Amino acid sequence: MTSPRTARLSQTLLLVLLLLTLESAAQPPSHREVAVTIDDLPAMDAADLDAAQITSINRKLIATLTREHVPAVGFVIEEPLYKTGETDRRIAVLNAWLDAGLDLGNHTFSHTSLNHAALKDWEDDVVQGETVTHMLLYAHGHKKLRYFRHPYLDVGPDLETRRAAEAFLTGRGYRVAPVTLDPLDWYFADLYDDARSRHDQALEPRLVAAWLTFADAVFTFEEEQSRSLLGYEPRQILLLHDTALEADHLADLLALLRRHEYAFIPLGDALEDPAYAQPDTYISDVGASWIEHWAVTRGHPIPPTAKPTLPRWVETLHDAFEKAHPD
Repeated sequence: MTSPRTARLSQTLLLVLLLLTLESAAQPPSHREVAVTIDDLPAMDAADLDAAQITSINRKLIATLTREHVPAVGFVIEEPLYKTGETDRRIAVLNAWLDAGLDLGNHTFSHTSLNHAALKDWEDDVVQGETVTHMLLYAHGHKKLRYFRHPYLDVGPDLETRRAAEAFLTGRGYRVAPVTLDPLDWYFADLYDDARSRHDQALEPRLVAAWLTFADAVFTFEEEQSRSLLGYEPRQILLLHDTALEADHLADLLALLRRHEYAFIPLGDALEDPAYAQPDTYISDVGASWIEHWAVTRGHPIPPTAKPTLPRWVETLHDAFEKAHPD
């Protein structure tokens, strides 16, 4: 027969074990993994840049990725390749990615949103966006075009369209490249380019510091949301863009990720995480990270007020930039 003292001791031990378990679950893992993806090759603003500028941006990106031993996939928009007198040099930029051992994916021919185009038109844009990229991959050891990234992260205006698009992509041998970490580098890149064009040497480092601080908050937030939603942190997938900001400061962002204890892995390895095979019925007129997808699918959308916010002064600058540069 168990004595009262022994029973109390057993209860105490169980309580301690429970508290330790809860504490362990609340702590971030000692080892995280992330796949790096970079959208909008040959450059985010390729229409406004010449071949020399595009080459310089990508040379810096490739140098950083190779020096830091970071595998990456660059998602190509092929329409900007066809600029009179520059096509060969723009295609050479993509070749340089493959020569460096990096991979390429399809981002449609003209960056067409599935939310704002007829399904057939979007499918045609996907197919047209394969031409050069497929040729280059095949020339590099008969590699295949494996990955697709939705422009604007728009996965479809309704579930029927989304499922039809997914079936179309699967039929062409694609895996959709999700996103779980998005530090909105494109937003800061607009202002960074503008500051450089005006030789505002005081604003440039201020923007970079604001972006890295925001990125730090985004990484922490998505890690916490992952643990809350899934019970663990999946192999994350980072979204970046082919910009001068990244060319100049990708190493700073990689250092930040290392401070978050991330190891860098290929996209294919990240996609093996079971999180990416779970049900996903997200539909919205606004693209979002897959962590938001899973939260909405489970009926627990993340309140906008809970998410990291951009500095107000950056938003004010961006509003003024957009007014001065209407598309």
